[in-house]
Amino acid sequence: MFKHSSSRYTAVAIALHWAIAALIIFMIWLGWNMDENETRYQLHKSIGITILLLTVARVLWRMLNPPPALPAEMKPLEKIASHYVHLGLYALMILMPLFGWILVSISKFQVPTVLFGAVSWPNLPFLSGLRGNELAHVIIETLHSKGAWVIIALLALHVAGALKHEFSSEEGVLKRMIPGLFGKTQPPAAPARGFFIAFGGAALLFALIAAGPVLAQSSTSDKAAPPPLEQETAVATSETAPEPNWTVDYSKSEIRFSGMHDGNTFSGTFKDWTADVAFFPDAVETSDVRVKIQTGTATTGKKLYNDSLRAPEWFDVSHHPVATVRLTDFAKAETGYTATASMRLKNDTVTTPLTFTLDIKGDVATLNGEARFDRKALKIGQISDPNAEWVSDDVTVTVTGEATRK
Repeated sequence: MFKHSSSRYTAVAIALHWAIAALIIFMIWLGWNMDENETRYQLHKSIGITILLLTVARVLWRMLNPPPALPAEMKPLEKIASHYVHLGLYALMILMPLFGWILVSISKFQVPTVLFGAVSWPNLPFLSGLRGNELAHVIIETLHSKGAWVIIALLALHVAGALKHEFSSEEGVLKRMIPGLFGKTQPPAAPARGFFIAFGGAALLFALIAAGPVLAQSSTSDKAAPPPLEQETAVATSETAPEPNWTVDYSKSEIRFSGMHDGNTFSGTFKDWTADVAFFPDAVETSDVRVKIQTGTATTGKKLYNDSLRAPEWFDVSHHPVATVRLTDFAKAETGYTATASMRLKNDTVTTPLTFTLDIKGDVATLNGEARFDRKALKIGQISDPNAEWVSDDVTVTVTGEATRK
């Protein structure tokens, strides 16, 4: 006959127990069903970090609020088994997210982690030397994947043990973690304490790590010092530029880029750029336009894309904050104008045709133009996606704007 004198866990312990249990079960399913799906991959990482932080809070809470004693009727060996199963689960709830974090940090692909599409999460900075190391990757990946099976085994033992003691002649244990469902229990033996320590500690850990994406990103990039700004703008200053005779209205002007990612169209804009425009409608061949773009201001509306573009494999903003474009060889066409656009991004320069229309009314000109750039020629995204399986090679740049004659 069941006894009803045992104390239950605290409400916080119960909430943490079931929240983490639900997340682990979902993670097991998700790990088997990611199918190279970027959204699920990011969700997998987000939930993994959530489990890690909740486990930190749970460990701190358990230290400050010891759990109820095991039923006196339990055999010594069963108590020992229960202890080690719990110990194993706690260890894996910390180790599994850490293994995943290490995998992301040493991967040659360096796909950014954005928690739930909102918070940038840095790689582990002290592992930058192992980036792309195949042996290290295989070892950690094996530990991560096999660890999932160990968790499944421990969960099975945990559930089996709880059910065995619930439906045997001994005092049940499930009611201590599910109050009221399997019988009555006494309140926790001592008042709960340490809420701010447990959750404040986990929150502080989260804040300290989440505040460091810039430091983490710089640690994963090359150690060479950034080139002087004049090197970045050499393509725009290699010859003496004509005196600009138009003033751009940046509130009515935009540089937009677009392409395909995983079968879907993406687009973005640069929020900070300047242009020196020397355009002569009656002598277009003498025109010359110099543009400087702050690459770190690329905005797509999706944080994962923004973080990816700033990373070393793409724009490498920490070392090459400025891209330059020079427009020359202007000529009239049947439906507008053409020019040659020379773009310098990082240490590479590519040229491509630009076609545009220009509507000049008095001293105000309205521009609509388009150019296509090959990211292979610009050598961006060639580590993670050299064959354009995810991101299209062709990137379309459209320019719209308004300028006033000086």
